[in-house]
This record gives sequence, structure tokens and C-alpha cells, in this order.
Amino acid sequence: MKIIFGIAIALVLVIASISVSYTQTSREVPSPAPSNADVARGKYLVEEVAKCTECQTPRDEQGQLDNQRWLQGAPIWITPVKPDSHWADRAPALAGFPGYSDGDGEKILEKGIGPNGEDIRPPLHIYHMKHEDAVAIIAYLRSLPSAPR
Repeated sequence: MKIIFGIAIALVLVIASISVSYTQTSREVPSPAPSNADVARGKYLVEEVAKCTECQTPRDEQGQLDNQRWLQGAPIWITPVKPDSHWADRAPALAGFPGYSDGDGEKILEKGIGPNGEDIRPPLHIYHMKHEDAVAIIAYLRSLPSAPR
């Protein structure tokens, strides 16, 4: 259970640190449309395995996940044991996967490298996911409605 929770926190923090350090938009050829199976697998990985919602979804006044703002970014509640100037303080919005190309997401999830070429910032862990899992996660995130601006 500790490992799954750790993985979930790491995934959330990896994406948060990339969002904080994101400075440019990548241009690449669009990928083929994801299948329903990709979206379903991505949902399972995001919600049940990595538990991204725990950090990426804001909470209501009672401390419960706010289903109206599902995966729309939130302050990071985890603090470092000792001061760390590179520590991310906010988990970015993932719903709709705004501001990221598929290639950006694949680099983040498969290599732990942000769109700006820098390593992921703590408290996120560097991931080395299989390509199929990264594609499924991105497909699920893109299937969600983005936060209103």
C-alpha cells in the first residue's frame, strides 16, 4: 500500500514540477486517436494505481475531493523533510492535459524529463513507464473537460 501511495504522489508531483518549469510549447505530429481501451486503462492507472486525484484535485470545505474540479490542479500538501528550493508547491491541472503535447507527456512519464529539458522537480519521482501506459494516461487526461478559464 505504501508503494502504491508513493507512486501516486510521485506521479502527481512529477507533473506538477513540470508545469511549474514549463516554458515552451512543443510542436509535433498529432498521434492517432486513442481507443476506448486506452482511455479506460489510463483512467485505471491515474485513479486506482497512481491515485493522482489525491493531489491534483482540489478539496472542499470538509476536506473531500471536489468532484466538480476533478484533476484541475491544487496546492501540494506534502512538505519536504528539510528545506528544498526546487520543491514544487502546486500540482497543475491535468484534466484536458492543457499546455502539453503528447510528446511532452511521454517524456514526463517515460523519462522523467520536463518539456523544458530539465529533470522533474521534487517531491515527484522520475518515472520510467512503458510507452503504452504513458499513451493510455495521456488519452484519459485528454478525455476530461479542462478547467474553465
